[in-house]
Amino acid sequence: MRHVAIVGSGPAGYYTAEALQKKLGEDVRIDIIDRLPVPYGLIRFGVAPDHQSIKAVSRRYEGVALTENVRFVGNVTVGEHVSIAELQDLYDAVVLATGAPNDRPLEIPGGDLPGVIGSAAFVGWYNGHPDFADLDPPLDGPNAAIIGNGNVALDVARILSKTTEEFAGSDIVGHALAALETSAVRHITILGRRGPHQIAMTPKELGELGHLANAAPRLDPADFPPEGDDALLEPGMRKSVTHLRSFANDPVAKPKTIDFDFFAMPVAIEGDGRAERVVVEKTRLDEQLRSVGTGETYTIDASLIVTCIGYQTPPIEGVPYEHGRGRFANDSGRILPHLYCVGWARRGPTGTIGTNRPDGYEVADQIVGEAMGANRVGRSGLDTLLASRRANVVTFRDWQRIEAAEIGNAREGAPREKFTDIAAMMSAIGLPD
Repeated sequence: MRHVAIVGSGPAGYYTAEALQKKLGEDVRIDIIDRLPVPYGLIRFGVAPDHQSIKAVSRRYEGVALTENVRFVGNVTVGEHVSIAELQDLYDAVVLATGAPNDRPLEIPGGDLPGVIGSAAFVGWYNGHPDFADLDPPLDGPNAAIIGNGNVALDVARILSKTTEEFAGSDIVGHALAALETSAVRHITILGRRGPHQIAMTPKELGELGHLANAAPRLDPADFPPEGDDALLEPGMRKSVTHLRSFANDPVAKPKTIDFDFFAMPVAIEGDGRAERVVVEKTRLDEQLRSVGTGETYTIDASLIVTCIGYQTPPIEGVPYEHGRGRFANDSGRILPHLYCVGWARRGPTGTIGTNRPDGYEVADQIVGEAMGANRVGRSGLDTLLASRRANVVTFRDWQRIEAAEIGNAREGAPREKFTDIAAMMSAIGLPD
C-alpha cells in the first residue's frame, strides 16, 4: 500500500489523485490537504464568476474525492499544523500542488500606492476568497487601468464593465456585486508592452467584449501590422487578432469604454497619497519581438490600477525554490526523493486548467516507479498529529454541507452565495474556526 499526501486541492492536486488511482487502484491511499475548508482552489477562486461552464470541471474532481481511497483534509495549514518534513516521514510521497496564489510585484515607482491592486487580490475579492473579501477596491473614480495582455486582464475588464443584469447566473459574491452596482468606473485602459500579435488572450474571452451591454472595446488601427501578417499566426491567435481588428475597424459607441493601449510600458504610478495616474513609455519591437522603450512618455488617469502581470508560488521552508521563476526547483516535477510538485507550483503560471492533467499523470508515473519508504503510516499518523495540535479538520462530506448552505443562500438566479470568511464556513458545519 502506498500512502501519498497532496498539498493543495485545486485542479493539479485532483488530477494527480486521479492519475494515482488509475495506476495503483486500491493499492494507494491519498490525502489531499488544503489550508481552506473548501476545495477546488483556482476553480472556485480564480475562474471568473460568469464562466460557470469552466467551473463545472469540479464535478470531475468530486468524483475522485468521493472514492474510498481519497480523502480531503481541509482547514489544515502546512507549516502551522504540520511540516513538510513531518509529511515526508508519514507518507511514501508528498506532492506540492499549491498553485501560484501570490501576485508578482509591480516594481516601478509608486507601485505600492493605495489603489494599485494585484489581480490575484482583485479576482479573489469578486470571487469571495477569504484572504481578499475585505479588499474594498477604489471604484469611486471614472478611470481604471489594467496592466497586462492576458486573459486575466480581460476578466478584470469584463467584470468592471458588466451591468447587474449581465451577472445573472454567475456566482459573483454579494459584496462585489453591490460595489460594482455603484461603481463610477466608465473608462478602462488595458496596457500592453507589445502589440496585437503578441497578446496572450484567447478568442472566446476576447469575443465576449463585443457583446457587453454598456461597454465596448476601442483600438487604434495603426497599432496593427499588415493584415497579411495574420496568416503567419497560429490558428487560435489568428482568431484573437481577428476579434481585435474587428473592434478597431467597427467601433461601437457605448457608455463605457475599454481601450487597448498597445506598445505601452508603465514606468511609474503617481498620485497624492493614492494612485491617480500611470506614467507610460511608448515602446517598439526589436528584431526578437521584445519591447524596447522609445523614451517618449505620456500619462493615463486612473484611480484603480489592477496589475495582471503574473503570479508566484509562495516558498515553503525546507523545499528548494527558484526565486527568479517563482516556483519550486524541480526536474520534471521531482524536487527531492519522494517530494514532487505539479501545476503552477511546478511550471509557473502558464497553461490552462487542462494542462495540469498531463502534469499529474507524469508525476504519478514517477511515484509508481520510486521505491517505497519503510513503515510509512500515512493518514492514521496524520490524524494523530493533527489531533495533538487541535486542528479542526474539514472532510469532503463537511464541504458538501458548506456547499449546500451556499446554494441555499443564493440570490435568485445565482448558483450559490459563497461564504467569504473561514468562520462562516466552519459555523455552517458546527465547528470552531
